[in-house]
Amino acid sequence: MVLSAIPSEAEAKQAIVEGIEKLRLTEDAATVPVYGSHYASQDLPKYEIPDEAMPREIAYRMIRDELTLDGTPTLNLASFVTTYMEDEAEKLMTMCLPKNFIDYEEYPVSADIQNRCVCMIARLFNISYRSGRQPVGTSTVGSSEAIMLAVLAMKKRWQIKMREAGKDASTPNMIMSASVQVCWEKAARYFDVEERFVNCTAERYVIDPEQAVDLVDENTIGICTILGSTYTGEYEDIKGINDILEEKNLDVPIHVDAASGGFVTPFVNPDLVWDFRLSKVVSINVSGHKYGLVYPGVGWCVWKDPEYLPKDLIFNINYLGADQASFTLNFSRGASQIIGQYYQLIRLGKVGYRSIMLNITRIADYLSAALQALGFLIMSKGGGQGLPLVAFRLDMDQEYEFDEYAVAHQLRERGWIVPAYTSPPTASIKMMRIVVREDFSRSRCDALIADMKFTLETLKTMDAKRIRMHKEHIKHLNNTNKQSRRSSTWSITENHSLQGKHGKTHGVC
Repeated sequence: MVLSAIPSEAEAKQAIVEGIEKLRLTEDAATVPVYGSHYASQDLPKYEIPDEAMPREIAYRMIRDELTLDGTPTLNLASFVTTYMEDEAEKLMTMCLPKNFIDYEEYPVSADIQNRCVCMIARLFNISYRSGRQPVGTSTVGSSEAIMLAVLAMKKRWQIKMREAGKDASTPNMIMSASVQVCWEKAARYFDVEERFVNCTAERYVIDPEQAVDLVDENTIGICTILGSTYTGEYEDIKGINDILEEKNLDVPIHVDAASGGFVTPFVNPDLVWDFRLSKVVSINVSGHKYGLVYPGVGWCVWKDPEYLPKDLIFNINYLGADQASFTLNFSRGASQIIGQYYQLIRLGKVGYRSIMLNITRIADYLSAALQALGFLIMSKGGGQGLPLVAFRLDMDQEYEFDEYAVAHQLRERGWIVPAYTSPPTASIKMMRIVVREDFSRSRCDALIADMKFTLETLKTMDAKRIRMHKEHIKHLNNTNKQSRRSSTWSITENHSLQGKHGKTHGVC
């Protein structure tokens, strides 16, 4: 969640433009239209609940008008999050909005549908059954919560093992690539686990298996591997890490962060061995709201065996009339996204998912070829060897006066949201990324390519002075937006994250 700053009384009452608040307006008649009412000439309440009620049609219109200033989701190519679902799915999800999913006694079918989804996803990841042992899993509000749960499970299991051996259990560590999504840094910091990073290089943007295993010691609770880096979409060599751990006979589990790749790889690259077929992989998370094709937010976490989910973390509770086992960071939440996931799984089936994933992989390859023809250097892998996205950067040998951030800003003026980033340490390369989602058709792709070509032509016509003015304009807009949103700024100077220490920009998920 974004931290919000709470203004003082004086700041809350300060008008952007002085004078309009002095106008005296008569009370509205019942027949006055929305924009003839006094609400249209007043600022909407922002910092305190108003004393009086507002007519529902006016409240709806005023809020809707404000939301038009948001970006268009379908043109937001920064995010993996689903922006299209069929009408029938939306109707089912709307029907379930009032349902509190945690109330299993009142909504047993919704609870059973979650169980069905867990089973289907576990089998998609090639789960195996041992005699007398049953794999377990749960839904979450997204991969961030799923990762938090997985880290807790690994830490608790390690603590139990160390205490049984009579050893100190106060200094756990976890190994991961420096390209991890920020939720991994949060999990380590929130749960007091030392982060051991395998840094990226200008040629390698993912974890190196040998370097990762070299960081292992008796305090290592696990190794995080990523099935689809948020920067370049590349799949990490999970099997390589697994094989080295087996060769060295190290009892260190692997958790696979398959937030983006979990619903892509089984259909596009089924021969890639990354999942529960590997002996050291004990848990996997996946985002239903990314390539699981559900609106945000739903995620899933599966453990191959109850052995890897210590009972100390499970709460057996009697709430609202039914006994239930619970392992979540949340409690009350809606059932809508879970129902949406089930709809997609049975509506599309394996054939439908395969068709969609192959289509967007082809479009990503087409876009990659077009950007390369425009002079960009491609950093992502095509042909299904990575996620359906295109990571690219300018060729610095061309000595452009502008950078990737200027390209991103120019595209934004055309409506496209294509982010620019600074890659993980020690690579420190400026780059851009376009995520290809289900609703990014070939026609829309051609429109983007045309605008990208126009953007480059426009920037190339600018001299150094105009480029500097352009950068100052971007900086001014960013500062203005932050001030208007009243976002909290007290932590901007933090130096505990990779961004604070090295300038790494966290990619949008």
